[in-house]
Amino acid sequence: MTDRPTDPLETLFAQARQAPPDLPDDLFARILADAETVDQARHKTVAKSGWWRELGTMLGGWPSVAGLATAAVAGVWIGVAQPVGLNDFTLIDDSETATEFDLVDLMPGFDILAAEG
Repeated sequence: MTDRPTDPLETLFAQARQAPPDLPDDLFARILADAETVDQARHKTVAKSGWWRELGTMLGGWPSVAGLATAAVAGVWIGVAQPVGLNDFTLIDDSETATEFDLVDLMPGFDILAAEG
């Protein structure tokens, strides 16, 4: 193993790691008191605003929630009133030989679900 030349800055860092500075007790107490105050204020805000508002904040605010709602409405609309192009969705490539599995109705119409048995 080769000895590297000692860097003066590394020597200072080693001395600082050996004796970390102590935090004054009054400063530590003030930091904990401030953290407790902020935590209590946050819990009061969450309790007052409700979990719907908290969920909206976690999702990214009202623009993100509006995007999710739009996507959900579009999905329901496509599921109920499917476009004509989705009626004959092919699972196999456009080859000359057609089998019974080429055309499959993946999204049945609403009339099948509403039919009385």
